[in-house]
Amino acid sequence: MSSRTPFIVVLSLSLLAAPVTAGAQPPRKVPRIGYLVLAPLLEKPSPERAAFLEALSELGYVDGKTVSIEYRSAGWNAELLPDLAEELVRLNVDAIVTGGGGATAEAARQATKTIPIVVAASADPVGLGLVASLARPGGNITGTSLMAPELGSKRLELLKETVPKISRVAVLWHPRGAGRLEWQQTEAAARRLGVTLQSYEVRNADDVARALEAMTQKRPDAVIMFFDPLTSGYRVIISDFALKNRLPTIFGSREFAAAGGLMSYGPNIPELFRRAAVYVDKILKGAKPRDLPIEQPTKFELIVNLKTAKALGLTIPPSVLIRADQVVQ
Repeated sequence: MSSRTPFIVVLSLSLLAAPVTAGAQPPRKVPRIGYLVLAPLLEKPSPERAAFLEALSELGYVDGKTVSIEYRSAGWNAELLPDLAEELVRLNVDAIVTGGGGATAEAARQATKTIPIVVAASADPVGLGLVASLARPGGNITGTSLMAPELGSKRLELLKETVPKISRVAVLWHPRGAGRLEWQQTEAAARRLGVTLQSYEVRNADDVARALEAMTQKRPDAVIMFFDPLTSGYRVIISDFALKNRLPTIFGSREFAAAGGLMSYGPNIPELFRRAAVYVDKILKGAKPRDLPIEQPTKFELIVNLKTAKALGLTIPPSVLIRADQVVQ
């Protein structure tokens, strides 16, 4: 064998291998999303989580395949949120989606100033200090807001139209975030409609218990409760109290009507989570949160519980029923 044979063999193998090496591509990184919520994560996804995942799928992201989602839930214990947010930061996720109001978003904001945060259905991102403005968030936070100027007055108007004889209405509300704006709107509507309001600020279970005890003494004709993730966990207790005391109610989210409340009127929250998925897609493709304006709700829904109306001895006016997006039989 010639002394040049090994050289020729090596050269030939190199030439054969060269195209394969040149054409090889590094493995594509699977994006990782942190999903931080206040409510418990049940085996069956909530309507909000289901809407978020469906929207992601429509955009080409499938959990476990083309995207990895790290779920963290505080199980209604807001004190756990900071640790959970920091855990997601340590995992170096590409974006954090928060659901559950200002406490969840605030925990994420405190945990990171660099990882993009998408708030889903935040009550008042400007008032809470999360962003500089809705049009120009200015930092690492963007997303969707629950804020809508007409909500407070609209709920009282619907309640008065449904039960014209009411004159004293108890209002349960969280004073942080959008609650104060809704309270001001409700006050203005009350003056116009000749209704006296009884204000109960509720932040936790103790406040709810005190409010219900006070209502047994002051005897309102009806109850309004604004939507707030921190207090929505008490919806069954409040709805049961209202039924027992034969009080018509209107709440800020559909879960209350499903739990036995008479009516609910508010933004379509699953739709806001769908929009949050769109923000995630834009961020994963290179957009900066500071350049993505906060979206306000455009879809509102009226839910009427006819079963509760019957238990209260009420007949829902046709003018209200015809506007209902859903009727619970």
